[in-house]
Amino acid sequence: MALKGINAYKKGNLKEDIAQADPHKLTLMLMQGSLDRMAYAKGCMERKDYAGKAEHVSRATAIVMNLRDTLDMQSGSDVSEKLYSLYDYMIQRLIDANVQNNLKIMDEVINLLLPIKTAWSQIPESAKQEAYELQRQKRQAAV
Repeated sequence: MALKGINAYKKGNLKEDIAQADPHKLTLMLMQGSLDRMAYAKGCMERKDYAGKAEHVSRATAIVMNLRDTLDMQSGSDVSEKLYSLYDYMIQRLIDANVQNNLKIMDEVINLLLPIKTAWSQIPESAKQEAYELQRQKRQAAV
């Protein structure tokens, strides 16, 4: 019963965090959410909880798909193209980990996503503001 209250509290805080987050913070939250789901999936694999594993791998995969699909491919940036390919690879490896029930593959994907998340979290505030302003200008020019 107490656990239900704690989970409801966490969900309420998450909704509030999302409502107040800028695009940079949302991306960071997605990356962390995917890493969390992968860690949960690993625990389920170790306990032979196959239903739980499938659920967490599915959620991690959906988050990585979202990260991939929200890349700005119109910018012509080499970084976007490489990240798209890397996210695609991660998605395939998550599927492999699920099918093969393989902890090493899960670790591989975690070790691919973690440096991206770390680098993303270290982007200076000035660079974020510059990017937001550039996006705003692009939207205004399109109107």
